[in-house]
Amino acid sequence: MTATSRLASMTDRRTLRTLMAVGVGALAAVWVRDRRVGRELEDRVAAMNEQIRQLEHALAAQVQSRMTAESAVTSLSDRLSEAEHRAGPLDEPVVMSLADAGEAGLTDPLTGLFNHEYFLVTLDLRIAAARRHLRPVAVTMIQVVEGRAGENRPLADPTIVAEALRKTLRESDSATRLGDGSFGVVLDDTPESGAIWAIERMRRCLSQDHPSLTLWAGVACYPAHGFDAGDIVDQANLALTAAQEWHQDRIEVATPE
Repeated sequence: MTATSRLASMTDRRTLRTLMAVGVGALAAVWVRDRRVGRELEDRVAAMNEQIRQLEHALAAQVQSRMTAESAVTSLSDRLSEAEHRAGPLDEPVVMSLADAGEAGLTDPLTGLFNHEYFLVTLDLRIAAARRHLRPVAVTMIQVVEGRAGENRPLADPTIVAEALRKTLRESDSATRLGDGSFGVVLDDTPESGAIWAIERMRRCLSQDHPSLTLWAGVACYPAHGFDAGDIVDQANLALTAAQEWHQDRIEVATPE
């Protein structure tokens, strides 16, 4: 073999070794990258599983809270039904006391009104009773804010709103403070016109002592606007949303289905 041939052979071997080294390096880089991507995917999957687990726990807690509230209200209803039966027919409906509801964990600690859980459960009971006796039930969703104009006005002091509700509503009506800071009112044996007048009395009481506040309200009634609690609440919330489009005080009534 000539010197030229040997030189060419050595060059080819060096080139081959270089190519092999580059190939191995590339494979190693791909392997490292794939491992990194795999770990990132595993971390994402683990994070998603943790989020799912937390959501499941939150849902279970909400279901348990609703079941507890339903059980407490049912127990109170049974006790009141027994008392009503012993007392005989009454001109006015028997209502649950705030003291009993407070013991059952169904009152709002800030205002002393019934809370959101009570609102949902008692509305079911009131509509079921209204269905049996062919009587109307009205639901009003209320939001009160500071100021008479402008966007993004803060919510008013809830204790002020609660006091106005206490002054103007009947004992048979249920005033509640909801989870989002608004108020829900259930009015027994009350048609649309009666609900409007009840909230108007409350609005006048509020404006007399606190003229800087703005009140929006949405009214929906059984059976005019729905046949179950969910439908009535949805319609009342839609009416409240329509009222909030106005800068000044406004009471809106749901559109009949």
